[in-house]
Order: sequence, then C-alpha cells, then structure tokens
Amino acid sequence: MEYTALYRKYRPARLSELVGQHHVAETLLRALQQQKVAHAYIFCGPRGTGKTSAALIMSRAVNCENPQDGEPCGECAACRRIAKGTSMDVLEIDAASNRGINEMRDLRDGVKYLPAQEKRKVYIIDEVHMLTIEAFNALLKTLEEPPEYVMFILATTEPHKVPVTILSRCQRFDFHRVGQEQLFDHLQYLLALEGREADEQAVRLIARRAEGGLRDAVSLLDQCLVATEGRLTMPAIANVLGIVDERFMLAMAEAVACHDGLRIVKGVELLAAEGRDMRLFLQQLLEFVREQLLAGLSGQKTVLTRERALQMLRDLVDGDQRLRFSLTPRLTLELALLQAARLEEK
Repeated sequence: MEYTALYRKYRPARLSELVGQHHVAETLLRALQQQKVAHAYIFCGPRGTGKTSAALIMSRAVNCENPQDGEPCGECAACRRIAKGTSMDVLEIDAASNRGINEMRDLRDGVKYLPAQEKRKVYIIDEVHMLTIEAFNALLKTLEEPPEYVMFILATTEPHKVPVTILSRCQRFDFHRVGQEQLFDHLQYLLALEGREADEQAVRLIARRAEGGLRDAVSLLDQCLVATEGRLTMPAIANVLGIVDERFMLAMAEAVACHDGLRIVKGVELLAAEGRDMRLFLQQLLEFVREQLLAGLSGQKTVLTRERALQMLRDLVDGDQRLRFSLTPRLTLELALLQAARLEEK
C-alpha cells in the first residue's frame, strides 16, 4: 500500500481543526454561519501554517450539501469530490508556474461559465505574489466584481509583494507561526493516533526545530518515526535531525566564554569531520546562550554571566547572517566563534 505522509494524512478537514490560527478560524466560521462570505480572501503568513488547508476547507464549506454549523460535513458528494481533488469547480493554481498574463486571461474567461458540479466556483491561487504585474492587472477587474457564484482565495508568504490594488479588494487574514506548546500538544496528539510513544524532551526538540511551522513539525515527526523503532528518545531524535550532543554544546560555549581559541578550532574541526551542518550548530549554540541569558535574568545559577551571554549573542547573530550566504561555512563558523570569544580582549 502506498504510504501517505503524516501532514497529508492528518490535514485539517474543519476550521476548528486549524492549529494555532483561532483568530482566523473563528472569523471565517462566523462568516459561514451568517452567510456573509466575501467574494475574495487573501491568506498571508509563513509556510506551513495552514493557509492552503484553510482555503480548501472554505471551498468545501461554501459547497457542502449538509453544512454543520458552518463547517463542511465531509460526507456529502461535494465534500468528497473537493477533498479528493476531482471537483471541476475548485481549481488550485500555482502562481509560481502559472504567473503570466495568458494564464490570468484564461482564468478570466473561465469565470464567465456557471459551475459544472458545485454551487460555487472557487479559485485558489497559491503564492500569488509570484504573478507578474501584467497578470495582476488582468486579474484586477474580475477580482473586484466576479459573478455571484465565484469566490477567490489567494495565498502568499510575501504579502508585501502583492499590489495594493489587489489587497484592497480582498479580506485579509494573517496566519501566525504556531506556538511551541501548541506544536508540542499537536505532535503528542499525532503520536497517539499513530500508536507510538516518545520522551517529552524529544517531542519538544522537534517542536523547537520546526520554528513555528506546523507542516515542518509534522514532517520532522514523520521522518523520526520512519527512522526509528519503538519509543522516540532524545538521542535518537538528535541523531536523525543532525543535532550535536548537549555536552559538546556546553564545551563549545565554555570555550567561547573562556577565550579558548584552540578548543574552538578543534571543535569546528570535529563538526566538519562528522559532516554536521555548520549553520544548524550555530543556531543551536545561539539557543543555548539565549537560555543562559534568560536563566541569568531570572536569578538562576548559570555557566555564562548575563554580560557575557549578551555579548556572545550579539556576535553570534552577526555570524549567523554571514554564514547564511557563505561559500566556506567551516571558516565562517570558526571566525564567528573566535570573534565571539573576543581573543583580542584577552
């Protein structure tokens, strides 16, 4: 049997199932309940936060034969067709590969025809900021005054690239990054559905690595479940995700704090020998130093003083910016750590 990725297998089917987007779900649900659905929406926000999922839920909700308090029933013929992607009246368009004026003219011509199967035609345009200026202009009039049976849902990760003339014709919803605790709870929920167990720290590590992206978190969990058997443990997850040992992290932080350049160089050499991702290590170190700073501010005993932690954070953030575009990551990481060690002061 063909394997289905977890983020597809457990994709939200109702607005109430959107994780971390209560402000969006509540407003859209009220619009559905009061039958005040707008003709055009634009969903903005980081990748993997539920924009396309919300668009598909809305397309089912406005076409559902037996809506349940505004939510799609998921069982009628229209819901099943749209969920399977076989509906002729719900069209998903990738603006990255259909970004020209000709594609928008074809869309504008298709809008004129009545729905073939559903009550309403829904056009979902993903990454809409990728459209050309000419394509936006071709879409403009249709977006402003579409037929009553047509609804547009635009999605973008970069709303600042969308012309104001387009934004002003849509109801805008901003999707936020999902909080750590919400990601943790959702991952625990998925683990229960899959019948697997995991250490709490291991699940929290996955949630941190996702950086607020729900799809990223679920994909990382999927990867770890495939790569390991039985209970998910911290060492196993760290190995799958390429994260260095906590003792090594502490040793490197101490080397930087103690101005020990030789230990820093040898540590980076070990990272290179093991094929580690240099930027991932630096981000881990940044997180560790930040935790030290927060612990110091709260009066706890720490390895680093507050002053030293703050100075290291400044230098390491600058190093992370350089490392992002570096063609020599090992050398750039060494330089960033040596600068943070402030050897010239010693």
